[in-house]
Amino acid sequence: MPGFELFGPEERKEINDVLETGIMMRYGFDGPRKGVWKAKELEATISEKLHCGYTQLVSSGTAALTTAFAALGIGVGDEVIMPTFTFVASFECVLSVGAVPVLVDVDETLTLDPQAVRRAITPRTKCVMPVHMCGAMADMDALVAICKEHKLILLEDACQSFGGSYKGKALGTIGDAGTFSFDFVKIITCAEGGAVVTNSKDLWVKLDGYSDHGHDHVGADRGADLHPFLGYNFRISELHAAVGLAQVRKLDQFIAINKKNCEQLRAILSQVPDISFRPIPDPEGDIYTFLTWFLPTEAATKAVMAELKQQNAAAGNMYWYEHNWHYIRRWEHLTGVATLNRLNDAQEKALRALKTDGFPASDKVMGRCVSTSIGMLWTEAQIKERGEKIVAAVRKVLAREAATA
Repeated sequence: MPGFELFGPEERKEINDVLETGIMMRYGFDGPRKGVWKAKELEATISEKLHCGYTQLVSSGTAALTTAFAALGIGVGDEVIMPTFTFVASFECVLSVGAVPVLVDVDETLTLDPQAVRRAITPRTKCVMPVHMCGAMADMDALVAICKEHKLILLEDACQSFGGSYKGKALGTIGDAGTFSFDFVKIITCAEGGAVVTNSKDLWVKLDGYSDHGHDHVGADRGADLHPFLGYNFRISELHAAVGLAQVRKLDQFIAINKKNCEQLRAILSQVPDISFRPIPDPEGDIYTFLTWFLPTEAATKAVMAELKQQNAAAGNMYWYEHNWHYIRRWEHLTGVATLNRLNDAQEKALRALKTDGFPASDKVMGRCVSTSIGMLWTEAQIKERGEKIVAAVRKVLAREAATA
């Protein structure tokens, strides 16, 4: 699944280019860097790869989301509709700009349920943020239509789905802006890094300045830059960009390997009629970093996970329902408002309401699903062994349930 699995001479070459100049900051030092601009080169490569107008690299996916919210004018009092299943950074970034996260149910795509989005819209709603989880996409036709109807911003959190697409368009380029993470366990990695993409030049100018203390980046003298608005330090380094540059050139290879391994594993699991699979709005756009499968009941799913753990075969099988970082059920720090800094009144009120709100539709989905991460270094024999262990565990649990029914 992650790009670090195939880290090699290509990455070392790009890193050495930077080390030979000694200039590891992405801005300034024009002479000593001797024409080596890895961040600029990676931004251009991403824009070309995704067929979008502009790319702004930043230090992480979290920085990408925060920068995007700020550039889009989302702030205090604004509501952002987002899913109950995501990584915690999604709501952290909403809170960081003073806005209110409004969590709504997911469906079996593991992404926003469009009808749940409709029900959550209020006069304070400013943005809908689908999160393309585990390498595959939300129902973007439905979400685009909702945002157009209600004149809402559509921000794609595509941090887990770089390289994915929906009906021929790259994920992240369909809404007003899109964000990516290039941390160590993403399909391509910078070790740490992220990006915001957009087709709006005006928005890109804001992204560019906000991520570098408000610098306008006009002219050749960094010290003479003006600061038309406030910003923060979300810069990526040249070393991190160098790693990403080598990785993005391998993206098609990574996706092809993931697809082959994922399809082989799916064929093995398909032997069990009681196993169903995640519906994907556009299967051609999947990047195959995970194979997500469902069992008929929450009880059966928990029992299968316990069986796999007993056999030392649970590694790589993610039961998100009980995961600390990805599903609302275990976000006690959010629902308990466990913050080090004071939130605004609207944020506190919304978070305290989450403590009593229930999400039975999401629970019904997440309680029955397991996502198996796909390894790029797996051999066919290893895939067969993994698949057969899952099949054996499922059959054992289902047989036991049938015998006691």
